Amino acid sequence: MMRRSTMSLSFATILSGLIFCHPAIAQDATPGFNTKIPEEVLTPDTVETRIGTLEFFDGIPNEESAAALFANLDLNRGLQALLNGMPASNFEAGRNGHIALGQVEANQAIIFDGLMDSNSLFLTGNAGTVYFTSFLDLQRDGPTVVEIPGGSGPGIMIDAFSRNIVDMGPPGPHQGNGGKFLILPPGYTAADFDGIIGKGEYTIASSRSYAVWVLLRGFLKDGKPDFSSQLFRNGIKIYPLSSAANPPEMEWISGTGKDFNTVHSASFKFFEELHSVIDREPVEFLDPELRGLFASIGIQKGTPFAPDERMKKILTQAAKLGNATVRALFWYERDQDEFLYEDSYWKRGMIGNSYEYIEDQGLGGRDLDARAQYFYMATFNSPAMVWKLIGKGSQYAWGYLDSNGDYLDGGKTYKLNLPGDAPAEKFMSIVVYDSQTRSMLQTSQPYPNKNNKRDKLETNDDGSIDIYFGPEAPEGKEANWIETRPDKGWFSLLRLYSPTEAWFDKTWRPGEIELVQ
Repeated sequence: MMRRSTMSLSFATILSGLIFCHPAIAQDATPGFNTKIPEEVLTPDTVETRIGTLEFFDGIPNEESAAALFANLDLNRGLQALLNGMPASNFEAGRNGHIALGQVEANQAIIFDGLMDSNSLFLTGNAGTVYFTSFLDLQRDGPTVVEIPGGSGPGIMIDAFSRNIVDMGPPGPHQGNGGKFLILPPGYTAADFDGIIGKGEYTIASSRSYAVWVLLRGFLKDGKPDFSSQLFRNGIKIYPLSSAANPPEMEWISGTGKDFNTVHSASFKFFEELHSVIDREPVEFLDPELRGLFASIGIQKGTPFAPDERMKKILTQAAKLGNATVRALFWYERDQDEFLYEDSYWKRGMIGNSYEYIEDQGLGGRDLDARAQYFYMATFNSPAMVWKLIGKGSQYAWGYLDSNGDYLDGGKTYKLNLPGDAPAEKFMSIVVYDSQTRSMLQTSQPYPNKNNKRDKLETNDDGSIDIYFGPEAPEGKEANWIETRPDKGWFSLLRLYSPTEAWFDKTWRPGEIELVQ
C-alpha cells in the first residue's frame, strides 16, 4: 500500500511539472493569465461600433461608454416594444376611435349603412360591404351576449392583443345561420354557467382581455347596402348576460361619411396607447417575455407611464425608427414565400400565412416581422383567412408594387388585368389605399374601389376586366378607373368573398399592375 502511494505521488509531481513549468506552455500564455486565452473571449481596450468608440479597462467599460451602451439598449428595447406591441396599439386606436363617435355601452354600435368611405381613417377598410363594429367592456359588464342574424357575411371577435376569440358568419360555428355567443371575461369558464345556460342556447367563447372588438360584414344585394343594413339593425343584439331577461334596445351610430380615426400612432403616442392596454388588462393577458420587454421601457401594469426627459427622447426616436422599419418590411419584402406566384409581386393577404404568426409549424417560433407588418397595415385577422374554405370566408392579396417591382406613384397611370370568371361567389373587388394612412385614398371619389358585382365595368372580348389607376381617367375608360393623386403613394388590396377552388389552386391569377405612363 505504501509503495503504491509513493508511486502515485511521484506521478502527480511529474504531471504538475509538465503543466505548470513546461517552457512552451509558459511562453504561449496570454499576458496577464497563466494560460492561453482564446481571443474571442477577450474584450479589447477599444471597440469600434455603430454607436461610436467604446473604451474599456481590462473589459470594464468606462462611464462614457456605459452611458452610450445604455442609451443604445433603451433605443433597441423601445424599437422592439413598438414592433411587438403593434397588435395592442392597433386595437387601442380602434377603441379610441369608437369612443370618439360615442360608442361606449354594450348596446351601442357603429354601422356603415351607406358603406365606409375614405373620410374614415380605418386600416384597409372595405368600401364594398356593410360594416357593423363595436367594442365590449367585459370588466364592467361581465359575461356578455352577442346575437347575430343569419345571412350575414364573415365576422370576427378579437381580444386586446388582436388575437382571435371566435369567428362569426359563414366561417363561424353557426355557419352563417345566426346564433347567440356568450363572451366570457378572463377568469370565467363555461363550467361557471352550468344550470344557467340552456343546452345549445349559446356558443361560449373566452377572451383573455376585458376589452373585445366585434366586427361583422354584410353583403350588398342588387348592388345596394339596404338589405344588410336592415339585417343588422333588426337582428344584432348585444347585452350583459345579467340583462338577458330584459335586454336594452340597441342604439345605432352611423359611421358613413364620418371623419374619425382608428389608426395607431407613429410617434411617442404609440407607447401611451400600448400602456393603456397593459394597464387595463389582466397581468396574465400577455406572456412574461412580452411583459418584460414592455416593462423595460416603463410600460407596466399598475405603474404610471412617465418616462423622464432622457427616456422620452429615446422613445420618440424609437417610434420613428419603428415606423420606418415596418414600412421597409412591407414594401421591401425579404421572404420570397410571401408572394402568391412566381415572378409576381402579389403578396398573400395573411402575411406569414398563419393567423397566429407561427412559422414552419412551430420550428421557427413566432414570425415577428410578419406580425408587425400585418398589424401596421390591417386590423383583423382570422383562421378563416388562412384555411381553404370554398364558398365561405374571404381571401386577400396585396397589390403594392408594379410589374417592375417599383412602388406605386399616384402621378402615374397603371393598368391591372383581371381575368374573367372571378373566383368569388359573392364578389371580387379592388380597393386603393393611401400609403401614409393605410386607409382609403382620399380623392374626388369617396369610394376608391371597383366591385365586379356592383359596378358596371367594361369587359374585354375574352371576359377579362382592365382596371386603370391614375390622376386622370384614360379616354373611354372612365367606368374602370380609380383615381389617384399626384405626389402621393398608394397600394391596393384584392378581395374575394366566398372564394372558389380556382383561387386556391391558382388556375385563376390576376395580372400584374402595369405602368402605362
